[in-house]
Amino acid sequence: MPSNAPPVTVTAPDLRAPHRYIAVEGPIGVGKTSLVQRLAERWPMRPLLEKPEDNPFLARFYGDMPRYALSTELQFAIQRAQEAGQTADILAHGGAVVTDFIAQKSGIFARLTLDDDEWRLYEALVGRIALGDAPVPDLVIHLQASPPTLLSRVHKRARADEARITEAYLRELGDAYDQFFYHYDDSPVLTVNTEHLDLLDSDADFALLLEHIETMRGRKASFVKAL
Repeated sequence: MPSNAPPVTVTAPDLRAPHRYIAVEGPIGVGKTSLVQRLAERWPMRPLLEKPEDNPFLARFYGDMPRYALSTELQFAIQRAQEAGQTADILAHGGAVVTDFIAQKSGIFARLTLDDDEWRLYEALVGRIALGDAPVPDLVIHLQASPPTLLSRVHKRARADEARITEAYLRELGDAYDQFFYHYDDSPVLTVNTEHLDLLDSDADFALLLEHIETMRGRKASFVKAL
């Protein structure tokens, strides 16, 4: 049976992106980095990716979250402030960028992992440092998946420092993202359920997402693939 999905060209540098700054967000294992890389192949956009491997506390955090949460989140806040500066520089020089983070991510993780006293200390030390003069995305793509699916994807990529991540933690993280984007209004948000969507290996599924990105109107929209 022929597909009704629009044709997709994997690499199409001659096509203009519908936005100059797109951010892809969502919990661990949802597929942010893979989607950023495909979007950067589809449109002439520079991919800017987080580098969790540059955080020396992260592996220790997954082994003992209460002990290493504060140092981990402070390090990430510094990194994201630097990454936001890179994004601003690309845009200031006329480029287009697609990232797998927004600066506000630091607050999502910190509020989830820190106790109340540490959260107050974090806010006092960091304040809005992670935001700074961070540019606002023209569009945020918020990816979702169920906790069992997230855990399966985390196990599939087999990163040593993620071996101790639990389904319970991923559930809390997914809920924190959903709550954050329910209230978020800085940018238009396209919420995409990836449970039955293969954005990495399926050109047809990727084309469906491109169509939703290019035709989105208004501040909030959602996309769930019909089975």
